[in-house]
Amino acid sequence: MRSLLKIILWTAIALAGAGALAAIAFERREPLNAVWFVVAALCTYVVAFRFYSKFIAAKVLALDDTRATPAERLEDGHDFVPTSKWVLIGHHFAAIAGPGPLVGPTLAAQFGYLPGTLWIIVGAALGGCVQDFIILFCSIRRDGKSLGQMAREEVSKRGGMIALLAVLAIMIILLAVVALVIVKALKESPWGTFTLAMTIPIALLMGIYLRYVRPGRVLEASLGGVALVMLAVVSGQWVNASPAWSSAFTLSGPALALAIIAYGYAASALPVWLLLAPRDYLSAFIKVGAIAALAIGVIFVRPTLEMPALTRFVDGNGPVFAGKIFPFCFITIACGAISGFHALISSGTTPKMILRESHARTIGYGAMLMESFVGVMAMIAACALQPGVYFAINSPAGIVGKTTEAAAATISGWGYALDPQTMSALAQRVGEHTLLDRTGGAPSLAVGMAQIFSGTIGGERLLSIWYHFAIMFEALFILTVLDAGTRVGRFMVQELGGHVWKPLGKSGSTPGILATSAVMVGAWGYFLWQGVQDPLGGINSLWPLFGISNQLLACVALVVATTILLKMGRARWIWVTLAPMVWLVAITMTASYQKIFSANPRIGFLSQANVLAAQISSGAIPAEKIAVTQRLIFNNRLDAAVTAVLAAMILVLIVEAIGEWIAILSGRKAAVLHESSYVATRWAEGGD
Repeated sequence: MRSLLKIILWTAIALAGAGALAAIAFERREPLNAVWFVVAALCTYVVAFRFYSKFIAAKVLALDDTRATPAERLEDGHDFVPTSKWVLIGHHFAAIAGPGPLVGPTLAAQFGYLPGTLWIIVGAALGGCVQDFIILFCSIRRDGKSLGQMAREEVSKRGGMIALLAVLAIMIILLAVVALVIVKALKESPWGTFTLAMTIPIALLMGIYLRYVRPGRVLEASLGGVALVMLAVVSGQWVNASPAWSSAFTLSGPALALAIIAYGYAASALPVWLLLAPRDYLSAFIKVGAIAALAIGVIFVRPTLEMPALTRFVDGNGPVFAGKIFPFCFITIACGAISGFHALISSGTTPKMILRESHARTIGYGAMLMESFVGVMAMIAACALQPGVYFAINSPAGIVGKTTEAAAATISGWGYALDPQTMSALAQRVGEHTLLDRTGGAPSLAVGMAQIFSGTIGGERLLSIWYHFAIMFEALFILTVLDAGTRVGRFMVQELGGHVWKPLGKSGSTPGILATSAVMVGAWGYFLWQGVQDPLGGINSLWPLFGISNQLLACVALVVATTILLKMGRARWIWVTLAPMVWLVAITMTASYQKIFSANPRIGFLSQANVLAAQISSGAIPAEKIAVTQRLIFNNRLDAAVTAVLAAMILVLIVEAIGEWIAILSGRKAAVLHESSYVATRWAEGGD
């Protein structure tokens, strides 16, 4: 009887999820209610975790709880620290959940809600969760080794060096893009800039409090920090209303870029307890709380999605970024579906802290499902906006015009009605001077979130408070990745630099820290400055470059995972990693080719450079703008070179891996695993 009830329950959940997905895919009586998206996502996640992740755990990986994990065998109180499963899943989620699941779906909404939503839900269940879970398992079996180290041992030495260089290059591009998103969100926004600026002294106070006043009282410091941040959000309204203070915090794009570069350098060079760690505490509380509140708001408000399932821009001529659904939807939405960056976390701190192998299923597969849900929430918030408003916020001035009248005329000509007064009134209601040309996804997402929140609490009168809370939430979310990523990148630069000059590689060397921090910040700062100066908004070129890089890193992770499964004697199950790997290779190589060689100057880096060069030759560029245009030409050619090098590196790795697979399957080479030796656990069963 109990088995029958379980069958009925799981059948009902599966049918509910399938019905909701069918409604999203086939219902055309717009607008569609957002509750369908919540039901489709949650039911799919529950079924995928219960059945697919269990199949992988039992059949593909054969998790063994009798085996001691690195946290037990190598416990040192510093890096290898046994940690409760529920605490560790919080740490892992906070580490993997950066701006990608917020910004990517918001940008991809220009295609309509359908392609992005399906990719987020299905891609996570069959690709992203699988990558995170299996890489975490592989690292646990290898004493917590990194993705690059595993590639070096299991594929080849050359493969490991390729992976290390690719990771560093991808980290630079990722940090530049997330910094650009902050610039676009805070440009000419005194309220938002003030709120975010105040989080820095708040984090410093938290660090001093935890270090000297009340050591170890993390909850006290975090609650106090959250209270002060909320006060900063409210205080921003007074700053915005004051002519003197408003002028002080109204910064241009270049000024914000310089400020963020300076912050990144300080975050990398200062002691971790002073700024980085307390900001993580703040981020974790606000991150989880805001997403949970947004999900509850969707259930109560039940907003309808004003964006159609498919827009006219599926033809590749979208104003937010150029390119057709394939491949650009699948690289624009990376972190909500599958993200190579996650493999760095799954082979970083997490495998050194896990208590039992079985916990890898909940942490690796489960945390990625949580991030996928963040992506679904972002898609709902973006598509709940009127399409005309969405495109006015996210389209660069070079395409729609610099005034509300010009933007309204252009967007209305696309078939999405927009009254000029609508944008002016909306900006006033959320406490901004303007919402035009705020490319990057963050402002439009904040407007969507604010409308859902205000529909639950406060109504129209609190819309501006909710908007700036959402901006602060997104920026704090992103800064966590920016400062932590810069620090991780500095470690990598030190490691590489130590081979050239040994003192540079010493982790405690102050000159080495300062020098390598400058190298790392200077590298991503250059790409940030390029994006700020780009007349098409920067996102058009940098976000696809980030998406390609991130998905190429996922290819690396899946190549390593497939190789290890083959060596484990699981050849019959390698389709679990091989299928998403083949899909990603097709996506990334197509996108790379188009970004380099497309004749459309809004897509191809080289064609854009050639168009600008021709304009200079014809005298169409004013003399005072020639220097800027020449820099844009160089930047486009540099972007093309970066894309080509990264794609070539991954192709070399894939060719080496295929050679390894053929040698093993043909019997010409023994399948030698580089796992740590089996050691029986001394811990009692049932520990969490």
